[in-house]
Amino acid sequence: MKPRVLFVSRTRYRLPLDAQVARKWDALSAELDLRVLATGEGGGDARFHLLPARSPAFYLSLPVDVARELRSFRPSAIVTQSPYEAAAALVGRAIARVPARVVLEIHGDWRTATRLYGSPLRRLLEPVSRAAARAAVRRADAVRTVSPFTSGLVRGLGVEPAATFTTYYDASAFTAHPPVALPESRRAIFVGVLERYKNVHALAAAWRRVAAAVPDAQLHVVGRGRERAVIERLVRDLPGRVVWDQRLSSDRVAAALDESTLLVLPSFSEGLPRVAMEAFARGRPVVGARAGGIPDIVADGVSGVLVPSDDATALADALIRVLTDGALAQTLADGARADAQRWLQTPEEFATRVRELVQ
Repeated sequence: MKPRVLFVSRTRYRLPLDAQVARKWDALSAELDLRVLATGEGGGDARFHLLPARSPAFYLSLPVDVARELRSFRPSAIVTQSPYEAAAALVGRAIARVPARVVLEIHGDWRTATRLYGSPLRRLLEPVSRAAARAAVRRADAVRTVSPFTSGLVRGLGVEPAATFTTYYDASAFTAHPPVALPESRRAIFVGVLERYKNVHALAAAWRRVAAAVPDAQLHVVGRGRERAVIERLVRDLPGRVVWDQRLSSDRVAAALDESTLLVLPSFSEGLPRVAMEAFARGRPVVGARAGGIPDIVADGVSGVLVPSDDATALADALIRVLTDGALAQTLADGARADAQRWLQTPEEFATRVRELVQ
């Protein structure tokens, strides 16, 4: 008999699932009898129970929603996507009085949710959210991490991870064909949400220095978020030197990487940055911050260049070096391409690891 598992997250889904997302859940369904409590819209898939994504109302009502699922579905385990969902699951379990084990996944630094993401008003919630997260990590029945960095976060609370492995994502757009040669043009690309934790202020300050030193260099920004004004000013001040797309499909991101010399990733914190894996799959090195899980992927001097996250000048210098030194760029690109396979997995491999963890 397959283990019965309830997955709880704030991830937004649209039903019916598109092919890329369906591969993950179909593989998990082959290993587990599952139900997903998340946010989104649509119907036609009995595995998914979707809620409105309103925050903080989502988290305030989540314990009751979890309790309702526990009573109707009777799972043996609950897999939660962050400490906040885990805290709600622990309360929901107490309400329902159903002895399901809680498995907490740590995808990143949960402290960024209040300090470096979304409205500054979130900082008012930090004392409560920090305490809830710490309690959830310590009281969960098992914790899965995705990187040495995230393992260090939970070990700092006296908890040993039950397993460490990356979360599956569909990388087919980035592996559909072999990487192409580095372009002759000098172009850097940034892909990510425009939020404080991505350190877009340092990116903008560094690129102003790059633009002054390398007259033909161009920055391609892909993303949107609360810090969009920083990029709007950069586009306005450096016309033709900065290109901005708020959203691109995976295929178009892959094409944009092919047109770039490097990916720039100046974040203050990352769990295990998927965009770096995608860049490696396209044979592109990373110039990024020595912060969070970035060093877990990027080897300084081998597959990229790492600098302090709070030093925009060092970031600019690293960008200038890689953009103007073709031999260095090629060496780093070769290192990135050689390391790409290590970060790829099939949905079946991921599902097997999840089943083993639950069991």
